Amino acid sequence: MSETENIIEAVGLTKVFKDFWGRPKAKAVNGIDFKVKKGEVFGLLGPNGSGKSTTIKMLLGLLYPSKGALQIFGKSPRDVKTKQRIGYLPEETYLYKYLSAHETIDFFGSLFQLSGPEKKKRTQQLIDMVGLKSAGNRAVGEYSKGMARRVGLAQALVNDPDLVILDEPTSGLDPVGCREVKNLIRTLAARGKTVILSSHLLADVEDVVDRVIVLYGGQVRAEGTTDELLLVENKTKIVTPRMSKEVLEKVLKVLNEEYSQDEMDLSHPRMDLESFFLDVVNKARKEDVHTAGAQTGNVADYLKGSAEQVSEMAAMINSEDISEEEKEELKEKIEEKEASAKLAEMVSDSEEESELEPEKLEEKEELKEKIEEQQASAKLASLKEEDEPEPVEVEEKEEEKAEDLSKENDKLKQLLGDD
Repeated sequence: MSETENIIEAVGLTKVFKDFWGRPKAKAVNGIDFKVKKGEVFGLLGPNGSGKSTTIKMLLGLLYPSKGALQIFGKSPRDVKTKQRIGYLPEETYLYKYLSAHETIDFFGSLFQLSGPEKKKRTQQLIDMVGLKSAGNRAVGEYSKGMARRVGLAQALVNDPDLVILDEPTSGLDPVGCREVKNLIRTLAARGKTVILSSHLLADVEDVVDRVIVLYGGQVRAEGTTDELLLVENKTKIVTPRMSKEVLEKVLKVLNEEYSQDEMDLSHPRMDLESFFLDVVNKARKEDVHTAGAQTGNVADYLKGSAEQVSEMAAMINSEDISEEEKEELKEKIEEKEASAKLAEMVSDSEEESELEPEKLEEKEELKEKIEEQQASAKLASLKEEDEPEPVEVEEKEEEKAEDLSKENDKLKQLLGDD
């Protein structure tokens, strides 16, 4: 399995819980198959008891499958190096209530063995990002559920993970916080991160996911993109500027000739409540209305692919300790990181693609194509390296052939001598 293709691959994944005597008690997950690609936002949906949490625990290596195969980054979920590349936000936020937000994130940074300066920098960036700058030194036990949830989200991202698993990430958050989380998910995906999202708030899932599976009774009941699953093909919706009375009468006359009144619905489009709420809040912020609540923050620089990472690799290129081949690889990585960072910045600056100017949209598509080409080239190069035999192996094969030929000649001489 290539990492550029599938980050997660599950085949026949099954988990059976047993009682004290080893008898099957419940089949929480029943032979499910799914794959998650790099840079994809994948929705894991289902009612209570459908197997979502059990599946997530198997992905994290906390539970071992009863049957089937499960790989993450081409390895077992229990592999330590695999775990280092995963960020996890559990359904319930369990934090040390006597530690402050700063101390909490610093603690989790220590678990990932981050250096002192890097840990301090990331802690401050994450505190600002989740909107707790003014409350970062308060004990977490004093926080509301929504504020504690923000700290939980920050700790899930402290290691700059390649795979982010979010279980009910918007639980306890206000609509502003929900929108910030959704924007963050888009930014992570634009940078090439893979996100698994499990939530009962289907409107939040619909806004950000690329593909979903719906579980029921431990089995996959539906799978596909949101467009494939939600499109109503036997109906047509037309949205126009407000029609004059004359134009409306003409349109209705044509429609009445084809359809009955029961088949048509004429009404004005409405904003959804979330959009209305955010509009009210944004207007209040523009008027500098004071609030003691959490404030909107910018996405942490290192999560967007900061310029510092590019600078570090550029410094390595000038070093005499690495080969020319390694220097070329670093140059390619720098180009990919610069493109990914620019794309992530464009996504975070605009909540909807339609808000971007045509030139920006075109530039965004070009950046996506550039990143895909770089990933495809890297994959092709790795495949060639696997196919090409090592020089030592070639020499050994030639020696084996020479020995075989010598033995055949000896046998032939013996036959001729016996005759």
